[in-house]
Amino acid sequence: MAQLVDSMPSAATGTVVVTDDLNYWGGRRIPSRAGAESEPVFEPATGRVLCQMVSCGAEEVDQAVQSAQAAYHKWSKMAGMERSRIMLEAARIIRVRRSVEQWRMQNERRDNLAKLEVINNGKSITEAEGDIDAAWQCIEYYAGLAPTLSGQHIQLPGGVFAYTRREPLGVCAGILAWNYPFMIAAWKCAPAIACGNAMVFKPSPMTPVTGVILAEIFHEAGVPVGLVNVVQGGAETGSLLCHHPNVAKVSFTGSVPTGKKVMEMSAKTVKHVTLELGGKSPLLIFKDCELENAVRGALMANFLTQGQVCTNGTRVFVQREIMPQFLEQVVKRTKAIVVGDPLLADTRMGALISKPQLDKVLGFVAQAKKEGARVLCGGEPFTPSDPKLKDGYFMSPCVLDNCRDDMTCVKEEIFGPVMSVLPFDTEEEVLQRANNTTFGLASGVFTRDISRAHRVAANLEAGTCYINTYGMAPTEVPFGGYKMSGFGRENGQPTVEYYSQLKTVMVELGDVDSLF
Repeated sequence: MAQLVDSMPSAATGTVVVTDDLNYWGGRRIPSRAGAESEPVFEPATGRVLCQMVSCGAEEVDQAVQSAQAAYHKWSKMAGMERSRIMLEAARIIRVRRSVEQWRMQNERRDNLAKLEVINNGKSITEAEGDIDAAWQCIEYYAGLAPTLSGQHIQLPGGVFAYTRREPLGVCAGILAWNYPFMIAAWKCAPAIACGNAMVFKPSPMTPVTGVILAEIFHEAGVPVGLVNVVQGGAETGSLLCHHPNVAKVSFTGSVPTGKKVMEMSAKTVKHVTLELGGKSPLLIFKDCELENAVRGALMANFLTQGQVCTNGTRVFVQREIMPQFLEQVVKRTKAIVVGDPLLADTRMGALISKPQLDKVLGFVAQAKKEGARVLCGGEPFTPSDPKLKDGYFMSPCVLDNCRDDMTCVKEEIFGPVMSVLPFDTEEEVLQRANNTTFGLASGVFTRDISRAHRVAANLEAGTCYINTYGMAPTEVPFGGYKMSGFGRENGQPTVEYYSQLKTVMVELGDVDSLF
């Protein structure tokens, strides 16, 4: 795979074919089982086949878990400082140039990984570079936390005291989404191994290419052989991980229906579970806002990664007095978004992940029109001028006006570049409407009134609230949902609690006080 990554500087959209094995355990690539059926993985920008993916069966999942278990017994006994040094080396491998010659060529591992991510995922190169940076920053952050993990001393009456030990869980399983393949792999691996666990993760079957490289990078950095493993596959492979008796925790990122199934399957062996699920987040724009800033925020809240972001603020509530000005500016800027070849620096919106996803999003737009919404711009299939992109999964970013709270486009997660704009009159009214959803992943408010900003943030029922900005997810800050958007947290210091467990040790220095 190093050869594939290093070939990226000369790669262009529509030219890459991946033939490497995509499974990884025991410190090496593992060929797919003989005779197993494969399914094609498509390059979103061109619609051509990028590679073939073969799902892992029960025997292969068991081998990966056994590999992780063996490495866990070594890794969990290492001091936090020892784990930290290896993790810092992994972060360094991702972000820096690997030789003097590559320095001169401006050829970085980070840049190459970003290119491969674009080819597999369809997002713009500008966004993908940020994703790779977020990955190594996450690893670096948890490397810093690894040596700080500790327990507590409690003095008790008489000659008794107690102390607690923060201990790892064991083998953790990560089931990943396709919108941030490499970054989400890092978000799950970094805190898990910082706490002393081993990891087996399953990428989305639509984006199997880059996650396995992260496992190789950890191996190159010096983790015990088998600490980070990758099994490819779809729902059946995920089910095998959830049911495996030697998996202690499952961390899942994806849809609510699948999250419910993960929780149900994991409950049979009482596993720890973290769920990061869908959203239909509200963005509240008050009349006293800085309008230009609010427009920028609304665009960021709707069109990153072609709108395929779980935190997106797709229900944009605008105070009635400024609705005309807001719509004028947001439509003007939406029409100016450059859609096209995601590997070009000027492109701001690439291709959706698949043809079925594109059709689904276009179907939401058609349904919105039937229910009375007005399309102010976009919402149609888009064909870039470059002939090689003619079969890609592109659409023009869409702004919907004349929306109501009971419309399908307002209630359901679309997961595409579609912004629904709704008017409101009062703070009390908009808070009630904003919270009238089964989701609770993110929210946002734009206002110059600092008291209102914090008051609204306190009353929005969501795991994250943005004030006068939208979309940031820094490693240092906990991330997760309320309600049906899931539970548990990723990123930040609290995540340590979801990848570890506390043991209480009671100590008597004197004689035992016995009733018998």
